[in-house]
Amino acid sequence: MSTASRATVASQVGSATQVAAPELALRLANVNLYYGSFRAVKDVTLDIKARAITAIIGPSGCGKSTLLRSLNRINDRTPIFRAEGTLKLGDIDICAPTTDLVEIRRRIGMVFQRPNPFPQSIFDNVAFGLKLNGRMPRQQLTEVVEQSLRGAALWDDVKDKLDQSALGLSGGQQQRLCIARALATRPEVLLMDEPASALDPISTLRIEELINDLKRQYTIVIVTHNMQQAARASDVTVMMTMDTADRAGNVVEVGDTNQIFTNPRDRQTEEYITGRFG
Repeated sequence: MSTASRATVASQVGSATQVAAPELALRLANVNLYYGSFRAVKDVTLDIKARAITAIIGPSGCGKSTLLRSLNRINDRTPIFRAEGTLKLGDIDICAPTTDLVEIRRRIGMVFQRPNPFPQSIFDNVAFGLKLNGRMPRQQLTEVVEQSLRGAALWDDVKDKLDQSALGLSGGQQQRLCIARALATRPEVLLMDEPASALDPISTLRIEELINDLKRQYTIVIVTHNMQQAARASDVTVMMTMDTADRAGNVVEVGDTNQIFTNPRDRQTEEYITGRFG
């Protein structure tokens, strides 16, 4: 990234509303994440503020997505994965054997890099998690679907075609549909793994605007390779990198986004956001 580009990024910092909520949503202490004998992420201790947007940045392969997916145990789908340390949602130990996985994934929603609507109607896509979690009267189900689509800024686009296939939506609309599907179960935390990387600039901007609106009600953690996006959309930035000795990802700096992009304290953060490595 050139000096001029960095100035552009810095000028965009702070556009997200400052964090008002002092409480914490998630707490990580001495977290180590493994695939078999390989340690992918090491010694992460991190507090994630409630109703704020936390961006995780860093070079490819440093464990950003692995760390993100550990927060609702999506990594458990990989048989050789294991987590050590403490990951908590409030007072709940996310990794405890007695923890209800369905409940954790209801309370901590996930939006993936590429839109993944189901080959069903728009309505059934949004209602999917609600039906999975138990029966709900049709009228109530309809109300929640509408609320979720409104929350994802998609209602006006689809209100007259809820019975049509979700696969007929544009890429940006499909991603907002996936956000609506996640919102339908009323999560406390929303995880987003590069949610706009496959979208055009206009759709990307709409997703960023939506994310900023959603933080009024939800805690949002987003992984992104887009420095401008991190600067525009987040309140707090976490910088990760990879240890050259054991190739394990680790956190090197956490701070207010304005501070990270204008006055980073760690040399590796400075070099990454200015494009000298990564």
